[in-house]
Amino acid sequence: MNTDTHNAMARILYGIRVIDLTQNVAGPYCSQILGDMGAEIIKIERPGTGDDTRAWTPPAWGDRSSTFLALNRNKKSVCIDLDSPEGRDIVVHLAKDADVLIHSLKPGSAESRGLGYEQLKEANPKLVYCAISAFGQTGPMRALPGYDPLMQAFTGIMSVIGNEGDAHSRVSVSLIDMGTGMWAAMGIIAALREADRNGHGMRVDASLLETGVAWMTVFVANHRATGTLPKRMGSAMAMTAPYELFATSDGAVFIAAGNDRLFAQVCAALDLEHVPRDERFATNSARVGNRVALREVLETRTKALAAAEVVRRLQARGAPCSPMNNVRQMLEHEQVEAVGIVQDLPLAPGDKHRVVGVPLRLDGDRTTDHAAPPLLGEHTISVLEAAGIPLARIEALKAKRIIG
Repeated sequence: MNTDTHNAMARILYGIRVIDLTQNVAGPYCSQILGDMGAEIIKIERPGTGDDTRAWTPPAWGDRSSTFLALNRNKKSVCIDLDSPEGRDIVVHLAKDADVLIHSLKPGSAESRGLGYEQLKEANPKLVYCAISAFGQTGPMRALPGYDPLMQAFTGIMSVIGNEGDAHSRVSVSLIDMGTGMWAAMGIIAALREADRNGHGMRVDASLLETGVAWMTVFVANHRATGTLPKRMGSAMAMTAPYELFATSDGAVFIAAGNDRLFAQVCAALDLEHVPRDERFATNSARVGNRVALREVLETRTKALAAAEVVRRLQARGAPCSPMNNVRQMLEHEQVEAVGIVQDLPLAPGDKHRVVGVPLRLDGDRTTDHAAPPLLGEHTISVLEAAGIPLARIEALKAKRIIG
């Protein structure tokens, strides 16, 4: 748990206790955001195996899954068998004194275990209860499982990725999982504010399906306006041009000219001052309609220059651009270093792993005092003892493998 209460962000949720029954990506990313803001996160895991991502190797940092390390800092691990009545009773007991409970069980599964919102709020009316699902809590597909790439296909995201004619591909970033975690965290924080105001908790629902549909907002609006389906355009965008990658002599540069003024600056930087006077390229609508010809004019020039030179020229004119970085180049860039989002995560004395922090500052602060992702069951005994469960009872449950 983050204990740096002098840090503005770590103070936001300090004193808030979260029972986290999630695994994989969406739920753990949600609870990690809350933990970065100072909440105490009690991560409930299966005895013996734990969160699925513990086994997602390679890649690994030492003998620990790097995926698990990326999503589970500032948490305590408590192993409880939710399939046993005694295990479920422990979770109910913990929920009585919690502020938030998050789960990613299939719709109806929590209720069948006695862990539904209506069941838990009787003992804890102020509980904020968040359910993260694949397809949502209603509808004919509500009970089906779902993963990020599956949802990219279902919501149409995959239909607009890549170049026309190529095989379909997914966005490699888990944008639906992580986006769902962000929406869930936002809903939880809003519900906590409401609970402080009126003393009553709320149910928060987030789903991979709804997040995927939300990412398609602009595509949906454009389809409704025109009746046509969006085409795959590689790095380009349908509504403006130039707005895509251009090849250089040694790589590629993304050039983004969202208005006529910026387009003129791009052309000036590339010694093409005459191009904006060409009626084919004089306005954004004209440039969009003559995209192929525009690309040929600009790329003939950029191919004669190194990527660094193209970027230097464009930036000197205030024209938005970026080199096509790989992960290493991004991490080594002075601007990424300057904003301080990549931080040390201590795993053991002398062993520091680099991870991405929360992409947010409050009063200029970003959480930096991170606790290492927990070992499986590392906090089972201490958490249950603190919850008032006698040590003898804990030992008996452990012997029966209900906890671990």
